[in-house]
Amino acid sequence: MKEIMLKPELTAPAGTYEKLIWAVQYGADAVYFGTQFGSLRAYAGNLTLDEAAKSLEFLHKNGKKGYVTLNIYPFSDEYDQLLKIAGRLCDAGADAFIVSDIGLIFELKKAGIKMPLHISTQANTTSSQTVLAYSQLGAARVNLARELSFEQVKQICKDVAHTGIELEVFIHGAVCFSYSGRCAISDYLTGRKANRGECTHPCRWGYSLVEEKRPGEYFPVFEDERGQYMLNSKDLALFEFVEPLKKAGVSSFKIEGRMKSVHYLASTVSLYRQLINGKKISKEKCLKLLSRVKNRGYSTGFMKGSITPADYSYEKSQSKSGTVFVGNITDEKSDGCICFVRNKIFAGEKLEVLTPTGDIFDIQTPKPLKIIDGDLAEFVNNPQKILLEQKLPAYSIIRRVQ
Repeated sequence: MKEIMLKPELTAPAGTYEKLIWAVQYGADAVYFGTQFGSLRAYAGNLTLDEAAKSLEFLHKNGKKGYVTLNIYPFSDEYDQLLKIAGRLCDAGADAFIVSDIGLIFELKKAGIKMPLHISTQANTTSSQTVLAYSQLGAARVNLARELSFEQVKQICKDVAHTGIELEVFIHGAVCFSYSGRCAISDYLTGRKANRGECTHPCRWGYSLVEEKRPGEYFPVFEDERGQYMLNSKDLALFEFVEPLKKAGVSSFKIEGRMKSVHYLASTVSLYRQLINGKKISKEKCLKLLSRVKNRGYSTGFMKGSITPADYSYEKSQSKSGTVFVGNITDEKSDGCICFVRNKIFAGEKLEVLTPTGDIFDIQTPKPLKIIDGDLAEFVNNPQKILLEQKLPAYSIIRRVQ
């Protein structure tokens, strides 16, 4: 019988090497990333094979793991390229491959590439029977489909506990209205294939009705001149389910967002790190902290049992944030610290700090501001660096509350 993990792994996204470092600084146990082919995030930046090797070296030196996404559904002539990439990543010390395609599982075995395999959410795993089948194929972990309720997840954990296979759930991030993200609308409307990592997010667009005999006349679905965002799902935020899912036996909590900013990474990883570690944080405070980063509103999705109209944002499409990310700390000094400016900062203004340990507090900037290797100023902007009087740890986030 598999022993239930009392502290599941926190797995964070990284679209670039910089983001990977930030994920580690804020408490991720593992990081998942893609290379320049086969990763289902064509616009995430992604890593070259040399960068992937450097990333894995950094992760292992810090006691963390690195999982590489090879989770497209490949065409027949693409397996050779995937196998070459997999061989290089295996040599570089990848801890697992995240895959969706059953053909790739068999091709990796045929090629003698012995690597733990994690089954991607793209595989739509919704049953104990499917988890057991993947276990028979040698999978080490299965990411369960986001269409499952908590009770269904709990039952699957119970049904497969004897096998030793790990179960993973997405705990936070943007979600697609389509079944486990397998959408054809982007391909149909724009020629960019969502299932190849090229999604144009047509579910976020505003839609109106057109009557066939009245071309050019657009009728809102409801009384709003902009139309209705009828496919625009809110972001997933399962902070309320951290403890129940831990007790159920989930092995890994995964955060979505390889295309998101370091501010998003720091804020989400920090919150879920504290919750997994057992810190009690109220629902109101969790929502307040998560409102600091761009979001479309938050929902618990299918985890509560079913989807309701409240899980969609019909009125607006754009993400909004309660703060502006204005800088981050790069170095500590005897007389303060150095802040790399990301957005405009004014002399004498109050700003909020988030540190890698999860502490949050306010500071006031000096008046005037001291530009590193420069003059005094009343305001600064990217890419300047300034000296702050407070001694803040490196990688601290500096943001303006709006």
